[in-house]
Amino acid sequence: MSQLSLLDAFGDGFARRALLEAVMVGGLCGAVGVHVLLRRLPFFTMALGHATFPGVVLAALLGVSLFLGAALFGAVVVVVVALLGARERVDDTSAVGVTLSGAFALGVLLLSAQAGFSRDLSAYLVGSIVTVQPSDLVTTAVVGAVVLGVLAALHKELVLGAFDRVGLAALGYPVLALDIALLLLVEATVVTSIPAVGTILAVALIVAPAATARLWTERLRATMTLSAALGAASGLVGLAISLQWRVAAGATIVLVAAALFAISLVVAPRHGLLARRRAAAALGGAGAPGGSYLPDESESRDHSGRLAPAAIAWALCQWRVAKIRSLMASTGPTALMRIRIPRRW
Repeated sequence: MSQLSLLDAFGDGFARRALLEAVMVGGLCGAVGVHVLLRRLPFFTMALGHATFPGVVLAALLGVSLFLGAALFGAVVVVVVALLGARERVDDTSAVGVTLSGAFALGVLLLSAQAGFSRDLSAYLVGSIVTVQPSDLVTTAVVGAVVLGVLAALHKELVLGAFDRVGLAALGYPVLALDIALLLLVEATVVTSIPAVGTILAVALIVAPAATARLWTERLRATMTLSAALGAASGLVGLAISLQWRVAAGATIVLVAAALFAISLVVAPRHGLLARRRAAAALGGAGAPGGSYLPDESESRDHSGRLAPAAIAWALCQWRVAKIRSLMASTGPTALMRIRIPRRW
């Protein structure tokens, strides 16, 4: 397919709707994905797609919207997971595993009990973005606006809860209510992304842009902005490739997001593999900065001849101690306390 024919393809009504859906869903998933990484919720996000299956089956049996059934049942599952995770003798991973696997089993049981059930649920599992309707676009826009608005309104509380739940509770914030609110936002994002990539691939579109953005920047707000942009770009490029080669759109969008992560993992300026190798090589060639002790050759190199991680960590630790001592000697402890340390995550 030539470039002209590709532009003509986007000129069709279904292609324009698919393009708008891909960009909106990609941006929304990218923004929410940062909080998913902060809370270490990729497993929850993946399992949530399967846990909404009973809602889909019930909606199909009742003749209502599949996505409405998934959203309502997913909200119930989220509340159950949050309440179980709040108990001292039940850890979060166990609560997620038991509740979400049980919910999926319930969906299978309901489906098997209907002998004459013939509704095709493949679009729910893998997505069908080229068949989105104007009502789906309106739903995505409304849900996306609500989710992003809540994230902006609760930004400080959610971030503090991700790093210091004890401190959040000590300040008087309702920790459990904030946890439920965030999980509901993740659930709404998963359900909203179903028309584009389906439940199976939704976790990749949520996690991959955030993980990619984290390799390029250490600032939280910049990470969220970049993650949303990468998600939208993945949707745009993936849909264009799917139209070009006539392959599955949802899978192509996710593969583009995964490819961006793989490339960034190698070439990112500070956290990429190439940058880390250059830093390790420079540290090994120059020795420990400031006259710090660095283990000898037999201690500092592993069997492959590369600088051992323990030696790198020891040298950096000694160098930072030397810098702090030098700064205290030149400015004094009082002035040192007034230095503003940049916020990083």
